[in-house]
Amino acid sequence: MHMSTLLVALCAAVIIWAFLVRHLTAKPWLSVSEPNNTGPVQIPALKLGLWAFFACITSLFALFITAYLMRMDPNHASDWYTISKPGILWLNTGLLVLSSLAMQWARHAERSENIQSVKTALAAGGLLTLAFLGGQLIAWQQLKNSSYFDIANPAVGFFYLLTAVHGLHLIGGMFVWSKTSFRTWRRTTVEKGRLSIELCTVYWHYLLLVWIILFGLLLST
Repeated sequence: MHMSTLLVALCAAVIIWAFLVRHLTAKPWLSVSEPNNTGPVQIPALKLGLWAFFACITSLFALFITAYLMRMDPNHASDWYTISKPGILWLNTGLLVLSSLAMQWARHAERSENIQSVKTALAAGGLLTLAFLGGQLIAWQQLKNSSYFDIANPAVGFFYLLTAVHGLHLIGGMFVWSKTSFRTWRRTTVEKGRLSIELCTVYWHYLLLVWIILFGLLLST
């Protein structure tokens, strides 16, 4: 069962990476009405950088998932005891879904050149993400105060490790979000912020998918 779970997790990671690669290498700026445009098209360096970053993150989480499943194998870990996951994780997952939807709303508003909606959507996405991070801290505290908490139990350590690494990547995304939001609030048009909003949105979708995989893994084990 552990091996099948591992294969599912790894396949999901590969699918996520492949989907995002296809998404990031799309060329929406090519006009359909210009069929004679056969010159080379340059992909923005920031897109290529995010693509490479996703490859690294996917590999990192795949390694963590592999280590998690190997460590909990009863043939190798007699000290592993299953823990009850804090119920607030369900609420946190909902908050992260809403934050991802808000970022998608920002991107849609950007395409419609509705600067006010872009500002509102970015603010909502950021606030919901902060709420998610705050909820994760509460989950840490709830686990610490529960009867399942045992520092010698590897399951406890992995819970903190997986949620912390995911949270750190979100915090890094919030840094970029803050710069994008600041620039957007100073503008009356969205033309110069299109790429930043697009990359932020893709990044949020990616971390949502990663969290869903991690959350499902934690619940199933």
